[in-house]
Amino acid sequence: MTAVKTFFNENQLPDGPKAAPFFQLLDWIARPFEYLDECTDKYGDLFTLRLLGFSPLVFITNPQGIKEIFNLDGQYFDAAHTNKNGGGRLIMGDNSLILMDGARHERERKLLMPPFHGEKVKSYAKSICEITEKVASLWKIDRPFLARDIAQEITLKVIMQVLFGFSEGEKCERLSSLIAHWLHMTSSPLRLSFIFLKPLQVDLGPWSPWGNFIRTKQKIHDLFQVEIDDKRTHPEKLGNDILSLMLSATDSEGQSMSDEQLKDELITLLSAGHETTANGLAWGFYWLAKNPSVKEKLSQEIDSLGKNPDPIEISRLPYLTAVCQEILRLYPVVQVALARFAKQDIEIMGRCFKAGTTFIPSIYSVHRREDLYPNSKQFQPERFLERQYTAYEFLPFGGGVRMCLGHALAMLEMKLVIATIVSKYNLELADDKPIKPIRRSATISPSNGVPLVVTGLR
Repeated sequence: MTAVKTFFNENQLPDGPKAAPFFQLLDWIARPFEYLDECTDKYGDLFTLRLLGFSPLVFITNPQGIKEIFNLDGQYFDAAHTNKNGGGRLIMGDNSLILMDGARHERERKLLMPPFHGEKVKSYAKSICEITEKVASLWKIDRPFLARDIAQEITLKVIMQVLFGFSEGEKCERLSSLIAHWLHMTSSPLRLSFIFLKPLQVDLGPWSPWGNFIRTKQKIHDLFQVEIDDKRTHPEKLGNDILSLMLSATDSEGQSMSDEQLKDELITLLSAGHETTANGLAWGFYWLAKNPSVKEKLSQEIDSLGKNPDPIEISRLPYLTAVCQEILRLYPVVQVALARFAKQDIEIMGRCFKAGTTFIPSIYSVHRREDLYPNSKQFQPERFLERQYTAYEFLPFGGGVRMCLGHALAMLEMKLVIATIVSKYNLELADDKPIKPIRRSATISPSNGVPLVVTGLR
């Protein structure tokens, strides 16, 4: 006899908080990590949030459920459907890879993939080390600075070098200033509110939050257009940078990317590839300062390579890799993977859901599971040397067909920035004030920026 399967409609979704959607949205904006912890503790592997302005969201905190979604990605799920009406479209534009589905997503991803993998990624290694050394060389002994500010300066210069082929000069300064200002406008729950609340998206002039936001984005697009026109008009200026490679790329039908596509992809790569890595590095320097034995072990491993080691050789060091993995586990730079929208009825973890259900794989919650990561709140890089975690147990860059395109570059950058600084400088926390994770745009950031001080050279 065949069992009859019950499909959950919107009113029969997994249990979740009973607060009104407006207050659930406030909790999600202002205290996402505590909120996820509370929901996981109370409701388990599956729970439903109902946020004002969104369809019900089924959160998944179990690796098996996330595996089932990632394995069926693209075939049974869309991601753009649930993201194009939120902050993603406003920040990145309609032509961003993140907001595409189906054949268009596959085509665009193939066009963008080559610069972010293999030998191309390795070719950026020397620039990462040189930029880091130049920024750090300006530090003064016993003069405090914020790790997040320094990390943002380094990562912005790196992404500018990778994207455009320059990390200094007037063009770089002008674009960097606009990008920093633009990201600052979404850097706190209060500033982020106009991304989530449509009634606040009213242009009342350049001094209004929304007016400032859209005008700054237009200025950034205008500078992108100057670079695109320059490289199109002067092919001899095409180089190893990603914009050059995107301008040269064509799909199987010989079609190249339009100017609008290029600009939306550039702003996606700038925002996603700068702020996220910077926050990861800030957390990294915090944990190393709090755990001197880890820092000492890491220093010894780097020193074992001798003077002036090859950057790629540095990036392959096992303990350095474990340190970076543990940084991204404890506070992953984004707390959830992209939402998935079920295109047809689907069974997840033995429960049946109707087509149209929206699922959210919770990266943060999986990384805090005690059955996977004993003493999960503690910083213990050795756990990654003792056990091999699957792509559904450790997923700081998401997964499936939506895995972060720049994950290899991000890991390389984290490793080389940390190794370059740890090998040359003794850093300590400038004060003992507690540091909490807070929302900064779509990322998890240390609340006080991590004040550090150089106590000496190595």
